[in-house]
Amino acid sequence: MNNIVEKILKARVYDVAQVTPIDGARSLSARFGNTILLKREDNQPVFSFKCRGAFNKIYHLPQEDQKKGVVAASAGNHAQGVALAAQLLNIDATIVMPKTTPRIKVEAVESRGAKTVLHGDIFEEAVNFAKMLVDQKGLIYIPPYDDIEIIAGQGTVGVEIADQLTNAPYAVFVPVGGGGLLSGVASFLRHKWPEIKIFGVEPEDAACLDLAMKMGRPSPLKEVGLFAEGCAVAQIGDLTFELIKASIDGVIKVTNDEICAAIKDIFEDTRSIAEPAGALALAGLKKYAVSQGIREKELLTIISGANTNFDRLRYISERTEIGEKREAILCAYIPERPGSFKTFCEAIGRRNITEFNYRFSGFNQALVFVGISVEPGGSDLQNLMGNLLIKGYEVDDLTNNETAKLHIRHMIGGNIANNLQKEVCYRFEFPERPGALAKFLDVLGSKWNISLFHYRNHGADYGRVLVGFQIESDDKEKLQNAFDLLEMKAQGKELSLVFNKEYKDSIMVYADRERIQQVLTNLIDNSIKYGKNSGTTEVAVDHLNKNRCLIRVTDNGEGVEQKHLGRLFERFYRVDKSGSRAVGGSGLGLAIVKHLIEAHNEKIYVESQFGVGSEFSFTLEYAK
Repeated sequence: MNNIVEKILKARVYDVAQVTPIDGARSLSARFGNTILLKREDNQPVFSFKCRGAFNKIYHLPQEDQKKGVVAASAGNHAQGVALAAQLLNIDATIVMPKTTPRIKVEAVESRGAKTVLHGDIFEEAVNFAKMLVDQKGLIYIPPYDDIEIIAGQGTVGVEIADQLTNAPYAVFVPVGGGGLLSGVASFLRHKWPEIKIFGVEPEDAACLDLAMKMGRPSPLKEVGLFAEGCAVAQIGDLTFELIKASIDGVIKVTNDEICAAIKDIFEDTRSIAEPAGALALAGLKKYAVSQGIREKELLTIISGANTNFDRLRYISERTEIGEKREAILCAYIPERPGSFKTFCEAIGRRNITEFNYRFSGFNQALVFVGISVEPGGSDLQNLMGNLLIKGYEVDDLTNNETAKLHIRHMIGGNIANNLQKEVCYRFEFPERPGALAKFLDVLGSKWNISLFHYRNHGADYGRVLVGFQIESDDKEKLQNAFDLLEMKAQGKELSLVFNKEYKDSIMVYADRERIQQVLTNLIDNSIKYGKNSGTTEVAVDHLNKNRCLIRVTDNGEGVEQKHLGRLFERFYRVDKSGSRAVGGSGLGLAIVKHLIEAHNEKIYVESQFGVGSEFSFTLEYAK
């Protein structure tokens, strides 16, 4: 601990960073009965704290490394921080960004004198390219958080807090993604004020610190929500986690709606618009104060950044009242007859209707989607629901239903075709990049009719889509396998999927095309789930004899202990006995593979060495 404190005190940041003010939030303080303070890191030259760590890291590079130039992969605040730091130190900087990065962010980096390289459609591809430049050109990679000099630079925020306040506040709330800011600030403030309470705050859908605290070590999230993109990290840093777990009092998780409400709060007190990650910690402060009944205390939070996409404000404004628990979203059936709308409004009573979606359908009943202002706390909503039920209305609460809020509120109206049968609906995300939808449809093929499709751009890196398919019950498994193919590409493990060689000629075999596709899907998916970061999954086709070939799927992942090999193909058998689906799935995939291969009168084999990797292989008969 003393070592990191010393590093923080010696950090070089003020060539680029400013000492940011601590502002009182008058409206928030009055509302919550506490003194709420805002540490304004959104006032930095790059509108976030990231310039502190970037400058400190680059400044402390040996001169011979500085001459080589630096490289970073980022489409956000880290990119601007590195670019500005390099500019001031007269060092060449290259920033690798995905091709889908908004032009305004690219121009912001270029205005700082950095060279931008647009590569790949997703962030992981940009990271891989940046690391390739390290190998090919000898550039020095500047990591975003898991580095002692980065942490020390971010920790100067804590030094300023201690210098600017006469006494320790009751509690400090810090946003956390990879952990650079929290580890630095918490380490210093714990040293300065041992009695202070320190909380890390993270989104519910990107809670990598919470997972690490429960597991006792950094562990990857299966999925990462991207709304608070500045904190959208799949795994907390190793170094940052060690410092954090020794310094904080707990982790608070907040919803996207609660973040949106915090953005509005900041605007109302400061007239500044924080980015979602920038308002994250305030959302945690509010949640903690209410849940713990905190009154008449001094509570401080860090507003970490203000680099938000303008297009995202529409989404934010839609969610603010829900985040404050001041709006409820209901769906209700009302009679399709004159005067029913008026009668329904009378049943709602003297409450403000914030949204009402309806269109004539021609049926006896109309389905409406209505937003209603309610008093926070829940009892007002419960009373309203009870009153509507007593008056004979069939009503459901959709306030916490993401599908309803993202899609259904924009789709109310129109007729359902009388001949529409066997429809299933899926909600999914895909990267906002050219051709993404076409690739999605290509994987699905043309077997199933699309009966519903809704997409709305919210200014995020990922698009949210609701899709309906008309499928037979027997085809649900095939459709799920198609989705699994798509999911494999989104694992975020920087894993390479390759053939062992170039196959110029087609290899013809006797087989059910769809069933063998499912076999390969399951085997490759299994390989990726248990593969290591930056690992490889290799597919090969070997000639056995004149009658048969051998298809192999090989990886250099974690491998399987010998005691498990004999039972891998059993239904519901799981190597991971924890029951967690975070990595391992249901245990059915390999059982299905064995069944399908044996249905072809062929054999399947497995070889594995724990800690080295695995190989699954099966035979097929050549077509004559």
